[in-house]
Amino acid sequence: MTISRETIINIVLALLLLAIPYAAIQFGNPFYVTLATRMAILGLAAVGLNIALGFGGLVSFGHAAFFGIGGYVAGILASHSLSGAPLNFGVFSVPGTNQMPVIWLVALVAGGLLAAAIGAISLRTSGVYFIMITLAFAQMTYYFAISWPAYGGEDGLSILVRNQFPGVNTMVPLNYFLVCYGVLMVGLLVSALIRDSRFGAALQAARQNEVRVASVGITPFRIRLVAFVISGMITALAGALYADLNRFVSPSMLSWHMSGEFIVLIILGGVGRLYGPVAGAMLFVMFEFLLGGMTERWQFFLGLILLGVVLFARGGLIGLIAGKPRHG
Repeated sequence: MTISRETIINIVLALLLLAIPYAAIQFGNPFYVTLATRMAILGLAAVGLNIALGFGGLVSFGHAAFFGIGGYVAGILASHSLSGAPLNFGVFSVPGTNQMPVIWLVALVAGGLLAAAIGAISLRTSGVYFIMITLAFAQMTYYFAISWPAYGGEDGLSILVRNQFPGVNTMVPLNYFLVCYGVLMVGLLVSALIRDSRFGAALQAARQNEVRVASVGITPFRIRLVAFVISGMITALAGALYADLNRFVSPSMLSWHMSGEFIVLIILGGVGRLYGPVAGAMLFVMFEFLLGGMTERWQFFLGLILLGVVLFARGGLIGLIAGKPRHG
């Protein structure tokens, strides 16, 4: 049994990301633990988008909506847990909570419902129209958050104490990294299962030729909608983790700039590659830290790097090293 080059690269990336915080602590640079945690969370958000973009060919500029809704779920539930005031939904109310598993579940449901609503409308279009509709929905959620004074409006909402995970002190940076890393690995497993399933084959076939897919009795719209919902749920979960990392959530998480950032991560790492989002997130955070320390205009140099990837390494970092796409 032979192991493909891409599988080896995936294993190396997983081990490298896991090793960064331990090496940082060993060399007395605990700040790098936070950078590694950010890599894991952004990688998870891009894993979600990669299901829609990489597998389904759906170029969404609206995934910041799901990322932001996950963040606001974490912030709102935490704030009500601290104040003791329940959340009122007309005829019934529910208490707040600071337990991460519960927050993650609510974030997944909220992200899935929002993705279902957006997808049901936007997936009836294609090409540039799909891009613009997803962007429009993301901006609608962005301006809604700005005009929501109960939860900070444009000033955002602070999470005074990081939410809790059973048996883990999440205030310790290394512990929180391990929690995020574990969730990332689960997200990658879900992505791999989708890619290698009959559903994943139908999704990729619909990307290549939806007429042929329809001719064998498969409805491309339904396949894409399910993929879009799963994609939104994973990205919303990443948003909840990101809010806890910063202990703050703001409308900037819903901005179209964040959606563009997720797409950049996937392009850097490799569109449709299982670990492409992880490689892209690691590169992006590294460039942001190193170039940002040299100049305020670091995005200019990132743009040059992205241009080089598009022109000379269209498969991203993993495609450049591994060659033709293979399962791994």
